[in-house]
Amino acid sequence: MRTKTYLLFLSLFICTSLVWSQGTRKPIFAEMFYEKDAERLGKQIDLYLQNVKQETLPSGEILALIVPHAGYVYSGQVAAHAYRLVQAKDYKTVVIIGPSHRYGFEGCSIYSKGAYQTPLGTVEVDEALASDLSKVSGFEYVPEAHQQEHSIEVQIPFIQKTLPDAKIVPVVMGFQSRRTISTLAHALSIVLPGKKALVIASTDLSHLLSKQKATETDSETISLIQSFETDSLITKLGRGENIMCGGGPVVSALIYTQGFDDPGVKVLQRADSSDAGAPQTQVVGYFAAALYHKSPAVPFHMPRKEKKELLKLAKSAIAYFLQEEKILDYKTQDPNLLTQRGAFVTLKNKGILRGCIGFIEPVFPLYETVIRGAIYAACQDYRFPPVTADELNDLEIEISVLTTPEKIRNPQVIEVGRHGLIIAKGEKKGLLLPQVAVENGWGLEEFLEQACLKAGLPRDAWKTGADMYVFKAIVFR
Repeated sequence: MRTKTYLLFLSLFICTSLVWSQGTRKPIFAEMFYEKDAERLGKQIDLYLQNVKQETLPSGEILALIVPHAGYVYSGQVAAHAYRLVQAKDYKTVVIIGPSHRYGFEGCSIYSKGAYQTPLGTVEVDEALASDLSKVSGFEYVPEAHQQEHSIEVQIPFIQKTLPDAKIVPVVMGFQSRRTISTLAHALSIVLPGKKALVIASTDLSHLLSKQKATETDSETISLIQSFETDSLITKLGRGENIMCGGGPVVSALIYTQGFDDPGVKVLQRADSSDAGAPQTQVVGYFAAALYHKSPAVPFHMPRKEKKELLKLAKSAIAYFLQEEKILDYKTQDPNLLTQRGAFVTLKNKGILRGCIGFIEPVFPLYETVIRGAIYAACQDYRFPPVTADELNDLEIEISVLTTPEKIRNPQVIEVGRHGLIIAKGEKKGLLLPQVAVENGWGLEEFLEQACLKAGLPRDAWKTGADMYVFKAIVFR
């Protein structure tokens, strides 16, 4: 009897004659996987969360969590380590991706209308985001996929306690093929950037192995996840290896995360069913992890006084060079101006471009970067004849102080008007400042194409292996 109860919590398969239409999905697994009484359920989750020592990650953004989906008595404490990390964060939507345990089908089923209900109340579906995800992926709603599925439902109470204002998009993945995994990951990368969305990949690890064998198998699986070895994981899933029931959701989340700069995986907690008293002869493994990326550097603040000083310095540097053919000797104690920064100096005469040159990388103190950039823009921009002394009073000077460029993989993270862009391949490199896209009325794709052309590359080089970098700028004139 104990073994039967244990298996019920670990991997519950029930039969039901209900057929769900989209609307409010009622709880099916309350009292089986988690407490049916709202007060007891709330206290249970609160206790799990209180038991977690707050984890810290490198400064950046948590994009996804990997969370187990067994009965709370077995995996609830492990799940709490993931949810504690995002508790009270500013996520508007949680996309929950779980495997289908009972119903076999191709692709994914997206619950795009209505709500999910638990003893703690009702959570609305983000219908707009769900619709966008469905359009991009081509995946629609398959009622049978949600009818008997626990991998989504058991996540909802934790979301209600830690992110009470968030909406959800429940996604059940059918056969975990390479095509389905990749299609969902691509759709996530198109739809989610800029939406304050969190992805939950719902999975347990190996099932019903001996404790020793499970520890070995799960260690190897976690290592592949930490190394973003998505191809190896897909191959193992395709062979039907006993590594994860929700391997497809996990790999989709990994591929999505890889589209951001400097992605990482932080393992938060690991356990198996024997830690909660189940037999060691047949255990199920659980772990919680966070997928994140480091945020690009934020531009430092520059007071109005310093901006005026740099504009004055640029004009003085040009005037001195035109008269003496020497670089201006300038001294300062201002820490901002002494900080090494990349910068560009743009010159215009009656609104017409007369020169624009600068330094991408922070190789000089800012004051020296501006002096050199101003002189080079005036006298060494090969596109224009050198500036003359007669033009000096008519010059309009604009300075763009840059952050260090950050390499990206996913072009959807580019914010037109906020990010500058560099496209590079081999020895060819093209840079466009953030304001250029706004001045020309370009959208994202045209911004990418124009940066490719600036580099002397085909306009679609950003799709075919060229490196992409973004930066931000403080622009003033």
